Amino acid sequence: MSQLDIEALKKEWVGVQFEERSFVLDPQNMAEYASACGEVAACYTDPTDPDFQAPPTFASSLQRGRGLPEHFPKMPGLGMDAGKAVEAFAPIRPGPKTSRTHMHDIYAKTGRSGRMIFLVIRMALYDPDGTHVANADTRVVIRERPTEEDQA
Repeated sequence: MSQLDIEALKKEWVGVQFEERSFVLDPQNMAEYASACGEVAACYTDPTDPDFQAPPTFASSLQRGRGLPEHFPKMPGLGMDAGKAVEAFAPIRPGPKTSRTHMHDIYAKTGRSGRMIFLVIRMALYDPDGTHVANADTRVVIRERPTEEDQA
């Protein structure tokens, strides 16, 4: 088996939206999340506060339905969580939200144990008026299985 062509994968999949979901953010759930994270500011922990909002990292707690796009190629190796990142643009307030998820990036790195492929899946979160409030990125790393050529 030869190594995956990362540039070809990028051309075909980066930017492809593969899911859209609706959420209704519950203020009590948001406050509990903030408290569990150690937040003490009333704007994050008290739903009656006039500036109540979720901490920016709340966006990473929202679950996608699909892990990868339909028909995305099977990766040759073991996939592991490689981290999360959140980019906040506006306060995340209670109520309805829409998320749109796409493959944001695909890249490879080579380490002592061989080549690793990184997939960056971005869930963009929007208010009902279309305001982009946050991005929540999930990185997955796949350590490629060595090819027969690599083992020779």
